[in-house]
Amino acid sequence: MSEASPVLSVEKLTTAFRAGGEWRAVIRDISFTVDAGETVAIVGESGSGKSVTALSAMRLLPPATSRVSGHVRLEGRDLLTLSEKEMRAVRGGRIGMIFQEPMTSLNPVFTVGNQLAEALVLHRDLSWAQAEAEALRMMERVRIPAARSRLNEYPHRFSGGMRQRVMIAMALACRPKLLIADEPTTALDVTIQAEILHIIRELQREENMAVLFITHDMGVVAEVADRTVVMLRGDMVEEGRTDAIFAAPREPYTKALLAAIPRLGTMGASPAPKRFPRVDAAAGLADDGAPASVPDSTQAPVLDVAGLSTRFDLPNGRIHAVENVSFAIRPGETLALVGESGCGKSTTGRTILGLVKPSEGAVRIDGEDVLSAGRAGLRQMRRTAQMIFQDPFASLNPRITIGAAIAEPILSHGLMNRAAARERAAELLDKVGLSPSVASRYPHEFSGGQRQRISIARALALSPKLIVADEAVSALDVSVKAQVANLMLDLQESMGLAYLFISHDMAVVERISHRVAVMYLGEIVEIGPRASVFGAPGHPYTKRLIEAVPLPDPARRGSLPPKLSEELKSPLRPLDYVAPPRIYDEVAPGHFVQRIA
Repeated sequence: MSEASPVLSVEKLTTAFRAGGEWRAVIRDISFTVDAGETVAIVGESGSGKSVTALSAMRLLPPATSRVSGHVRLEGRDLLTLSEKEMRAVRGGRIGMIFQEPMTSLNPVFTVGNQLAEALVLHRDLSWAQAEAEALRMMERVRIPAARSRLNEYPHRFSGGMRQRVMIAMALACRPKLLIADEPTTALDVTIQAEILHIIRELQREENMAVLFITHDMGVVAEVADRTVVMLRGDMVEEGRTDAIFAAPREPYTKALLAAIPRLGTMGASPAPKRFPRVDAAAGLADDGAPASVPDSTQAPVLDVAGLSTRFDLPNGRIHAVENVSFAIRPGETLALVGESGCGKSTTGRTILGLVKPSEGAVRIDGEDVLSAGRAGLRQMRRTAQMIFQDPFASLNPRITIGAAIAEPILSHGLMNRAAARERAAELLDKVGLSPSVASRYPHEFSGGQRQRISIARALALSPKLIVADEAVSALDVSVKAQVANLMLDLQESMGLAYLFISHDMAVVERISHRVAVMYLGEIVEIGPRASVFGAPGHPYTKRLIEAVPLPDPARRGSLPPKLSEELKSPLRPLDYVAPPRIYDEVAPGHFVQRIA
């Protein structure tokens, strides 16, 4: 760390929002510094004030409804005293920021290459040709496959993880003195997260860059942060060296936060999932989590997928998003589908539910062939199978109350009258741990974890047998993630639900699943019982996924796998490409591994 004055100095930062005609402080007297070459992490649950702290420092809050006081000094200049024109020069140039939700940060009407090049022209005084060349270099550096051909694509053509990599490239391209990273790896799978952490660390060393890292992932904190600031409901409750906080936390809340972290390798040979510890923040305690049940293996599958392939034609080839995928899920069972962003996990889930048209294969839900069903058949199928999406805010209509949103599928299928549907919505809200009195509120009035509970309630409205959960807990902080995962296990036990649990969070997958399927470039390369796959992974890609999970222990910093040197492979193939037949070896009962050619 530098002995010179800090790059960023925050003193007594207080931010208030106008609500109901009065000002209400949401963060109070926040003070910390970040030196050149140093990484400081701000951690805490959603609603603790982490992101508001960053947005206040960047002067990105609406002036009409927010009031910021205190001092935010960047290299000695107080940002709170600068004009808006001066701040525009600071943002993107002296300070880079990576936002949590890349789709709302990227302009949908410009290509990603255009947006990267524009930032470079504005802040690094490059010509357009130089900026485009540098944009390509940065896209390759954040490991976007086939980067040259993807420069001219629009944001909607990228997966969530790929869009986040574009945002990271944009933030780092101008070589800022300070990088503010707000949950930069939340949407990324563990291997790409490890790569991004390597990239940020490399650039930090090259440029002596200061990094303010906002996250709820304590494994990432242990891996990257020199010092840690813990926030709770707008207040700083603890601050100090990361290794000291992990070794001997002083505050009850910090103890509870650390106790709730899911850790790989804690499940052993148990065939059953295990609930997450229930945290008592006041006492700083967490229980060990109760075990869940094992499904009856003699029951007929509720979902049977055979030889499923989904391909998308492009002018320069064909994307083999899903290639010859087969698996089955029984009532009361959770099959986790894991892999990197862009590997085909979400496309598999969406194809199964008829939201994407497959190229070939068969899908049977509760014995009915989905792919040959017409509109009426698909409509009937949706009473048996439902989906929980990654972003609950995007999947809820902002103009209707949550009570109406939950009742909507019941009314649409003509199952009840309006009065009965309202009663059913109230019952479902209670079932997912929310008060029925909130039914008249709108989605924006809830936290991320509460919105995800609402999405689960809506998915349960038609009493389905199968739920496809697409990254249902990925964007949630550690304690809310535990609550939602436990809720899903409770509902599975009481209702016999089958889950296809799509995720990149390996620690959650180990805790919540009965079986695991690993996807790579659209193919399943390994599938088997969770204990067998995690205890004895057979495919090199599965081993790398497990090794890439950051450990919540600063003493083991540097345990991430080395930075990849080869280019990531792309699922883009020539139009005449035919996938070769694959051979799977059964390495343990029910545990199959694709043979490497």
